[in-house]
Amino acid sequence: MTYRTTRQWPLNLAGGIALIGALTAISPTLSASPHPGATPAQPVHHFWDDLSLEAIPGDAWERLRENLTWQDRRHDARVQHWIDYYRSNPENVVEIIERARPWMAWITEQVERRGLPGEISLIPFVESSYDPLARSHRGAAGLWQFMPGTADALGLHRRNGYDGRLDVVASTEAALDYIELQAEQWYDGDIELSVAAYNAGAGTVNRARHAALSLGETGDYWQLQLPNETMQYLPKLNAIAAIIDDPDSYGIALPEIDDTPAFAKVPVNQHISLSQLASAAGVEPSELIALNPGLTSGSASPATVDVVLVPTAQEEAVLAELSTPATTPAANADQYLVQRGDSLSAIAARHGISVGELRQHNGLSGDVIQVGQSLAIPRRSLAAR
Repeated sequence: MTYRTTRQWPLNLAGGIALIGALTAISPTLSASPHPGATPAQPVHHFWDDLSLEAIPGDAWERLRENLTWQDRRHDARVQHWIDYYRSNPENVVEIIERARPWMAWITEQVERRGLPGEISLIPFVESSYDPLARSHRGAAGLWQFMPGTADALGLHRRNGYDGRLDVVASTEAALDYIELQAEQWYDGDIELSVAAYNAGAGTVNRARHAALSLGETGDYWQLQLPNETMQYLPKLNAIAAIIDDPDSYGIALPEIDDTPAFAKVPVNQHISLSQLASAAGVEPSELIALNPGLTSGSASPATVDVVLVPTAQEEAVLAELSTPATTPAANADQYLVQRGDSLSAIAARHGISVGELRQHNGLSGDVIQVGQSLAIPRRSLAAR
């Protein structure tokens, strides 16, 4: 299917895409482990684990099915191979889709709004097994597995305790922009070729296409000679789409996912500690951390991001918390700006608190801090100084 867009692209973005045509977004091998080559993290119960209790059966999947457009590709031998593979590993498929629960409805909505094939919503299945923290050994990161150079060109910056590649909202928008723009710039709107270039780089696909055209072939994706990973990329995507389109025929029971996005966006107008927001919302800090994987320091500021994500049911509580200046760390001046040579233990000792308290108050899971990062200091420490 050919897709054409009338979107007006900023010159800096279009120029950036032209420069990264040969760069590659690397996809990890499909695995039940969210981090290929790493020890799986211990399971954590999140609010979205309970969403199926109120979900309307099939809603998210019905919406996705209505937008699938590549059904005619399912007869290709490569697609059939991957259908058979996924059918032989149903637990793996279900585990990956369960991981998509908080993101599936929202991503499908974004793809639908752009008029793109619904299959595009499933790219994270192939790329990262829907793990926002996935990292490949070649340097790609996030749900959409952006390489650093590609991320930079698309405006997914990495600074001040933030990694845009791990930010699901920002990286999804960047990935869809990238796919649309490449289709328009290189392939006369052919989304299949653009998806192949998303994996292998436009330079690799363009050379293969030129070779095919020189032999009198049409030059569509299915006729190209590409690196093996890219040769299997769209077949994998089409295979999982086929299973989602008719799961009963393949003996796979899809988890029920509501069609309503599981999160709301809250604007960032001041420094925000995720642990403080979690307290206001009545949820565990780990839940907000899981919804905001791009905030690697456990806090946000207007200089870094525009929004933070919160569970939809807690949106009003969080907005109320942010509308009360006295409750914010910045308003109480209990902030510390990390200086060169600082360590978490030294900062904690300086303010008369434990490292554990400092971690908890800032939503930190380890001891890594960065110069220029703003740390919120528990109020009780002010009286002890």
